[in-house]
Amino acid sequence: MKRITKVFQDCTRNGTKAFVPYIAAGDPGPQKTAEILVYLATHGADIIEVGVPFSDPMADGPVIQTAMERALQAGTTLRKVLGMVKWFKDRYSTPIIVMGYYNPFYAYGIEEFARDARISGVDGVLTVDLPPEESKEFHNALRKEGIASIFLLTPVSDIERIRAVKKVAGGFVYFVSVTGVTGERNTLPEEIKEKMVEIKEEIPLPLVLGFGISGPDVVRNFYPYVDGFVVGSALIKRWVEAGFSLEKDSDFHPFYKSLVEACRGR
Repeated sequence: MKRITKVFQDCTRNGTKAFVPYIAAGDPGPQKTAEILVYLATHGADIIEVGVPFSDPMADGPVIQTAMERALQAGTTLRKVLGMVKWFKDRYSTPIIVMGYYNPFYAYGIEEFARDARISGVDGVLTVDLPPEESKEFHNALRKEGIASIFLLTPVSDIERIRAVKKVAGGFVYFVSVTGVTGERNTLPEEIKEKMVEIKEEIPLPLVLGFGISGPDVVRNFYPYVDGFVVGSALIKRWVEAGFSLEKDSDFHPFYKSLVEACRGR
C-alpha cells in the first residue's frame, strides 16, 4: 500500500498523473505476460493493474472478455496469477493492483488469498463486484496483510455510496467514466467532471479515471480532475493487432508512448 501512496506523492510533486495500464494475466500465455509486465515497468507505467481471468466478466467489454478467454484457455488460474506477480515483483518495484471478481478470491479462501497476495508482492486488490457495504471480511483480511482495498465509484454513485467507499478504501479510488462495460469510447461525458469534484471533496484519496479511455486526447481533457488514468481495452486491442509484439516498430509502442506522454502533461 505504501508503494501506491508514494506513486501519487511523486506525481503530485512532479505535476504529473499516474499512468496505470491494465493487462489480463495469462493472455495469451505466461511468457507473454512476463514480457509485457517488464515492458510496462520499464516504459513509464506508474502502477500496473493485473486482471484475473474469469469466465463471466460482466463488467468487461469484448476486448477484455476475449483476452480473458485466451488466458483461461492457456490454463491461467488465480494461483498462477499470483505466481506471475511474484516473478515480476522479485525483479521490479512497480506497484501491482490485482483486479478481479469476488468468486475466485472467495473460492481461494479469503485469508489464504490475502496472505499469498502479500507474499507475491501485491499492493492492492480491486474487486469489481464486491460493494463496500459487503466487504468487511475481505477488507479486514487484506488490511491485515498491508494490502489496499480499492473500490469503484460511478457517475451515478450517490453520497451514501461515496461515504461507504470512504470508510474502507485504501490506495486510491477508481472512478468508472461511464455506466456499462469496459471498452474504448471516442468521447466521455463532460458532466462526469462534476461527479469527480464531488468525490474528491468527500474522499481524501487519489482519484483514478478508467473505462473508455481511447487515447491521449481523453487524458488531456480530464487531466485537471483526477490523479491518474487506467487504460485497458485500448492497449490490449493494439497489442493484439501488433501480434503481441512490443517492438518499437510495432503499432503498439507509439500509442502506448502517447498515453505516457499525456499523463506527464505533454
